[in-house]
Amino acid sequence: MNLRFVEAFYWVASLKSVTRAAEKLFLTQSAMSSRIAALEEELGVLLLDRRDKQFRLTIAGTRFFTYAQRLLELQREVKAEMGSGAPMAVSMRIGAIESVLHSWLIPWIEKLRADHPALELELTVETTPILVEQVQRGTQDLVFAALPASADGVRSRALPPMEMVFMGNAQLHRKRRYTLAELGEQEILTFQRGSLPHVALVDLFRQAGVEPKRVHTISSISAMVQLVQGGFGVATLPRRAVQRLLAFPNLKLLPCDTALQPLPIHASYRNDPSSHTVETVIKSAFAFIDAKSGTKKVQRKNR
Repeated sequence: MNLRFVEAFYWVASLKSVTRAAEKLFLTQSAMSSRIAALEEELGVLLLDRRDKQFRLTIAGTRFFTYAQRLLELQREVKAEMGSGAPMAVSMRIGAIESVLHSWLIPWIEKLRADHPALELELTVETTPILVEQVQRGTQDLVFAALPASADGVRSRALPPMEMVFMGNAQLHRKRRYTLAELGEQEILTFQRGSLPHVALVDLFRQAGVEPKRVHTISSISAMVQLVQGGFGVATLPRRAVQRLLAFPNLKLLPCDTALQPLPIHASYRNDPSSHTVETVIKSAFAFIDAKSGTKKVQRKNR
């Protein structure tokens, strides 16, 4: 039995689409269909119900899906056991929101590359709704977003939430500490309308009985930084991102008497029974974040 054909069927069944499975395996749709047809001929049963455009497995297809997963897991175990010890090739499609990109994604990828020199990466930076939809469709292997993805075959793990802070122009904002009411008198820059940071910020002002002068919604952190540098308002950003950005001219962290709601971060990914790659990358990400968090706690304790 050709395990490439088994893998093709596994992803068609997991993603509920021949087209999506073809994208996942970098095959043409006709090549994917040919592999499924060859597998059906070998097994002597139909695995996919082709009577209408709606995707569904046959009874035999549903039964064989369990066997397909077990076969691919066994293949993975054999490769791991009988491997030559050569560096593992890591090919991943990773998506992330801008907050993650500007906080810890780049140094983590540098660490991942050092640990796995054969790393082949496709990186996408998008908003949470788009990233969630992409991992659900199977066009991303792993995404870091503000919401978890929910779909058959998709797993999600919560990462430590990101502390959110205000950032202003050092030439214009000279006070050591601000009240929420004082910051409300400024032009406020936050993430796109309807995002978790935007909703949390509006709720925070409402609960405090403060009417902000104006709240601008901007999807790009780079754009927010340039606006703040030019003296246009105060931005709400993850603390880690601000700490990395303070090397740029005229930027300043603005301590406030009212804390912003932390930004939740979730890693969502598809389980791949044929490869350890996803698990390896996930473990690397959590270990990197835990190490950074541990260092930060020690530094605060020693102050």
